[in-house]
Amino acid sequence: MSEQSLKNTWRVLVTGGAGFIGSALVGQLLASGHSVLTFDKLTYAGHLANLDGWLDHPNHSFVQGDIAERAQVEAVVEQFQPTTIMHLAAESHVDRSIASAGEFVRTNVIGTFTMLEAAAAHRARLDGAARERFRFLHVSTDEVFGSLGPDEAFDENSRYQPNSPYSATKAASDHLARAWSHTYGLPVLVSNCSNNYGPRQFPEKLIPLMILNAVEGKPLPVYGDGCQVRDWLHVEDHARALATIVERGRPGEVYCVGGESERTNMEVVHTLCALLDGLRPRAEGRSHAELIRHVTDRPGHDRRYAMNIARIRAELDWKPRETFESGLAKTVEWYLANGAWCAKVVADAASRLPRDLARKTDGTLFERKASA
Repeated sequence: MSEQSLKNTWRVLVTGGAGFIGSALVGQLLASGHSVLTFDKLTYAGHLANLDGWLDHPNHSFVQGDIAERAQVEAVVEQFQPTTIMHLAAESHVDRSIASAGEFVRTNVIGTFTMLEAAAAHRARLDGAARERFRFLHVSTDEVFGSLGPDEAFDENSRYQPNSPYSATKAASDHLARAWSHTYGLPVLVSNCSNNYGPRQFPEKLIPLMILNAVEGKPLPVYGDGCQVRDWLHVEDHARALATIVERGRPGEVYCVGGESERTNMEVVHTLCALLDGLRPRAEGRSHAELIRHVTDRPGHDRRYAMNIARIRAELDWKPRETFESGLAKTVEWYLANGAWCAKVVADAASRLPRDLARKTDGTLFERKASA
């Protein structure tokens, strides 16, 4: 690496780096020559298996910790002396927020407050050049904006209308990030992304759940009529967007990140079934689509999300590289080739989650024996 490129490298503290999006980001940052410290609580959805290949990387270190515990956060910031904090740690599953909202408030709101406080104190101790260079990226979701009509799209000026405990806590954390930028001058950037998919996503989300259930011949549960629309963003495209925002984004600004790939849930499931019919045919030769079952809709289920990515495209020259078709095919192939990873993370989660949260709403995932 040249002297010039060394000057352009960062020391990045990534919260939630053992999670789905966080681990993709860690991998990309290390490949670009940056030094990374992953700070992760290792809840059921954060797993060291997500960091396979990077745990022993010479520019990577890992600390298990809780973003809501101030002493832990301050200690890791003091130890690592980051030039950049990329804050991804969050409780993120809507179903679980409905069943257990308190943990979402603690992690997403109190945890973000704790990270902002530690970042502001750290930056105040830096000298002039280092202080100017410091950045704090807060990673959020399009769900904070609520539900859309058929012809609209979210952008950086969209009104906040969260409709679930999860999205309400993320909205609160977005507002905290904005306040620390405006009031305290912390160079904060905020990103709001659409639905992510790709390798190493915990199998409670739609795409990996459908893949694994289909492979095992289990029902494919679809909420309501399945006509809810989401904009699908491949996780590697998202990780690249986050690095781009830190590198070239303007502090104090918000950037919407999307895949420009709107699909209804039924379209997603039928596409998955068609891929699996070719890659992993059922023994009896029948289509996986016959396993689709409509189940009671989620309370307060938003009907449609879509992202206008004009700002990040125009200002930062970012756009998604994966189409939904190319990204989904790669995702299916990854899950089919990594059955051991899937079995391990699901078994670990089933043993660590409280009994009342250890199954999906429809009962198809994390079901444990009565003696467990």
